[in-house]
Amino acid sequence: MAKRVYLFNEGNREDRDLLGGKGANLCEMTNLGLPVPFGFIITTPTCREFFENGNKLPNLLEQEYRVALDLVEKKMDARFGDPENPLLFSVRSGAPISMPGMMNTILNLGLNDAIAEGLARKTDNPRFAYDSYRRFIQMFAEVVMNHDAHAFEKEIEHYKKERGYETDVDMTAADWQAIVERFKAMADFPQDPFVQLRMAVEAVFLSWHTPRANVYREMNNIPDSLGTAVTVQSMVYGNFGDDSGSGVAFTRNPSTGENRFFGEFLFNAAGEDVVAGTRTPQPISALKDRLPAVYDQLNETQALLERHYRDMQDIEFTVQEGRFYMLQTRSGKRTGRASVKIAVDMVGEGLINEKEALLRVSPEHVEAFLHPMVDPEAKTDIIATGLPASPGGATGAIVFSADEAVEVARDGTAVILVRRETTPEDIHGMKVAAGILTELGGMTSHAAVVARGMGVCAITGASSLSVNADAGTATTKDGVTLKRGDIITLDGTAGEVMLGDIPKTEASSSDDFQTLLSWADKHRRLKVRANAETPEDAIRARELGAEGIGLCRTEHMFFEAERIDLMRAMILAPDRKARKGYLKKLQAFQQADMVALFKAMDGLPVTVRLLDPPLHEFLPHGEEETRALAKRLDLHSGQVQTAVAELSEVNPMLGFRGCRLSVVYPEITRMQVRAIIGAALSAIEEGYQPYPEIMIPLTVNVREIRLVGDIIDASIRKVLGEKSVSLRYKVGTMMETPRACLGADRLATAVEFMSFGTNDLTQMTYGFSRDDAGRFIPQYLDKKLIEHDPFISLDQRAVGRLMRLAVEESRAVAKGIKYGICGEHGGDPRSIQFCHELGLDYVSCSPYRVPVARVAAAQAHVLAEG
Repeated sequence: MAKRVYLFNEGNREDRDLLGGKGANLCEMTNLGLPVPFGFIITTPTCREFFENGNKLPNLLEQEYRVALDLVEKKMDARFGDPENPLLFSVRSGAPISMPGMMNTILNLGLNDAIAEGLARKTDNPRFAYDSYRRFIQMFAEVVMNHDAHAFEKEIEHYKKERGYETDVDMTAADWQAIVERFKAMADFPQDPFVQLRMAVEAVFLSWHTPRANVYREMNNIPDSLGTAVTVQSMVYGNFGDDSGSGVAFTRNPSTGENRFFGEFLFNAAGEDVVAGTRTPQPISALKDRLPAVYDQLNETQALLERHYRDMQDIEFTVQEGRFYMLQTRSGKRTGRASVKIAVDMVGEGLINEKEALLRVSPEHVEAFLHPMVDPEAKTDIIATGLPASPGGATGAIVFSADEAVEVARDGTAVILVRRETTPEDIHGMKVAAGILTELGGMTSHAAVVARGMGVCAITGASSLSVNADAGTATTKDGVTLKRGDIITLDGTAGEVMLGDIPKTEASSSDDFQTLLSWADKHRRLKVRANAETPEDAIRARELGAEGIGLCRTEHMFFEAERIDLMRAMILAPDRKARKGYLKKLQAFQQADMVALFKAMDGLPVTVRLLDPPLHEFLPHGEEETRALAKRLDLHSGQVQTAVAELSEVNPMLGFRGCRLSVVYPEITRMQVRAIIGAALSAIEEGYQPYPEIMIPLTVNVREIRLVGDIIDASIRKVLGEKSVSLRYKVGTMMETPRACLGADRLATAVEFMSFGTNDLTQMTYGFSRDDAGRFIPQYLDKKLIEHDPFISLDQRAVGRLMRLAVEESRAVAKGIKYGICGEHGGDPRSIQFCHELGLDYVSCSPYRVPVARVAAAQAHVLAEG
């Protein structure tokens, strides 16, 4: 039988998978000789055993941890369950990958009536003893017994109101004893400490599958199979008196990345008061002023930990009666801008190298440099201020609950989640919110930490606001009342709340960001292209580092107002001769567009997809629109209605589209090829170096490619025959049907490149319509029927298998083929890693995802190198 329980002196930081991040780091700090209250850890495999055993603890586990408990008692010189010399525990979760606040914790475990009385005698501090007891009952009742936590808070608020108290600090020992009696009437919890411990261990394991934990894992791609460890640690007390307190600190500023010790502290408070945001804390300098020796020890410790871990650390600590204790250290959550600055600075300081720096920056955090900020010149009506917890600018309609945020955001409405304070249960609302605003809490509160990790704009500790979620109002100190649905703007960089929709400025880069991107380009193999059809998108993509266009969707060029009716007239033409007349006019538009693209991408490849969507998508469908079009085209409305009916399809995504249009209407393909090649020749005449790649969409066999390829070749020869000029170009296909992938060895004989269109390949492999799958995919994710949305992150098991088969079998036939991906997955970091492993030559994504893809491609290469 594998060892299930480890003392803090039996592990180290390499044991994350076994002991969880929290437990492994507690072991590491113990080994470093730091003042860590002693304890033991129940392993993550034990959690998996628990679930495999029908949510029951394994046999003999209690016997194992009782042996460890005896050793902890000797180390701490106190006894669990002894009223005369009581030892209390904190029981905490700890996954291998940090999930701050997402699972359960129980503090002061081991208290009962007799032990609380004994603790009051031993410490000669009855107020502390009964404050600790009420905290334990409240937490145990909520976490283990599933009672409503708000009911206990309301009881305390009601009691304070009866006596005219303003804060918890006003409560005396007698007051807390009275609260304890009220709480005991509300929750019939066990008085036996050993029963409490067993139930707490079970509750922490069960918290692995709470809704908030599930949502967080889904957001951060954390596997469900990991499980959590349980850390059982001796309690130390920040609520012991005025020379005690609790704090959270970061070795560098988590919002800006500035190399400056940053933290917050609450005197005479327990750790949960800081993290939960129920009281607004003081800056860490307050500790330096009141307890300078403790501050010096803390400062030395944080510097040691950063050097030791070679990363910015998020630390939790407690001071009891002037004595300093370390409770936790972990790599700190940080904003995108802070992430980049810290990584670049640490390379400059010699702590890490360039490759390590690249792995320290989340590809999603790169987007912090690509999103707008509130325009400082346009700020008006600042109605409240708070702490700048997570930077950026956000505008939206006010909502007062997480459920309301999800409901209102469902139709695409931007929402600002306004709360007194957030809790882990709010994670689903925070996920969809454009911004988060809280009345309470500091820079290290739950709202601040989670918002920074998600890259969501947030302001915390806006104490000039009074939030009443039940009434649906937030009132400022000046008497301005905000109601549900009101539009406000948050400036998460300055901590300012404004009425209305305030203009935003374009996102700005930084020297550190450009340095990181230069390292990414140095350490990646995959090229990164952009999906773009307009000159503006192409120019922006190149500015952001795109190495060409991987997908130009030519149909987008026909939807503009001055062109759509020409396109419709071409579709409605009575014969081929009339159709050619309209195509000639469309060619002029398309050729002009292509010239602009070739200029923007001078010297770089531009992959142009031939017309792909069904023709009926260009036609109006409403009766009034149909009549209006008929009038503009001088047609009878019945003609238009008949054409619409004839072109309508039961399943258009699998219908008359893609290369099938080239087979039936070769004149459309000829027009497009003439426009592409003609544009390339015009660009050459102006001194540019165009490099067109013509892509045939939706193929299923090599005969289609040869037929359409002949049309393309003949059209190219005709255009080039009129000019004495050399032009490099390629002809390839879009791999978006399972049959194309399964027959890639035959296709390879007729193409020069293959680009995987994974949007369609995914929907054809799954049988899911990407336009309608949103109706059921959330339930599939909730019920674990699929691991992730296959339209967001590439399904490697089936879709990826088709891609691998296509690459391997076609490469065996034709060595020189280039491979790329141009579906939405081209900007998804996890999909990019798969593309690197598969040996593709490039990925293509939306322009604003290009920097993300550059970093993700570099990370994939660094990880592959080991």
